[in-house]
Amino acid sequence: MGQEVPAVRRAALFRLTVVVVAVGLAFAGVLVLIGRGPEEVQDTVDRFGNLAPVAFCVLAIGLTCAFFPFPVIAAASGVLFGVTAGTTLSVLGGTLGALAAFGIARRFGAAHVEALAGEKLRRLIASVGRRGFVAVLYLRIFPGVPRDLANYLCGLTTIAVLPYGAATLIGITPRAYAYTALGGSLGDLGSTQSVIAVALLVALGLLGLVLVALERR
Repeated sequence: MGQEVPAVRRAALFRLTVVVVAVGLAFAGVLVLIGRGPEEVQDTVDRFGNLAPVAFCVLAIGLTCAFFPFPVIAAASGVLFGVTAGTTLSVLGGTLGALAAFGIARRFGAAHVEALAGEKLRRLIASVGRRGFVAVLYLRIFPGVPRDLANYLCGLTTIAVLPYGAATLIGITPRAYAYTALGGSLGDLGSTQSVIAVALLVALGLLGLVLVALERR
């Protein structure tokens, strides 16, 4: 019995390592095949002609799972489709991508983390799971929280899919609009849309700092 527990932990660590390596390879593949700029995203989507909106959403889902910067995705949507359609597509692709990363972590990583976790980590995971919607919404608003990493980390907790998806949708929509508007106004950064976008990003940053202060209190 004493040897069985370490064997279970080793197996869990190996499988968790495989998942991490697979995500890392996806990230490396994106760097090689697409790059990290909005121009590469635009070039990839443009090849699909009338199916470009569908291609953009599918690409956004995959790029989100591969840690591609969401501001770049949203900015590219503004250039390709304009602010209104671009915001809708970037929110849709970003939310579905976040759900996909969440599902990957939940399906292939959560049980292994549970097997490896100590008592303190289990309590932390349970605490985040109980807060559910609020915890995810805070993660989307807090400044400096890596969005794509948060997608996977949330999948390792007990947060339910529905509150996770709802909080993600609400949390990324303002930033999606701001980045899309900036992307669609690159030639005129003094336009009303650009000013509103910058003001919105500043307001979200300040809101995040306020929430951090309240959490500490």
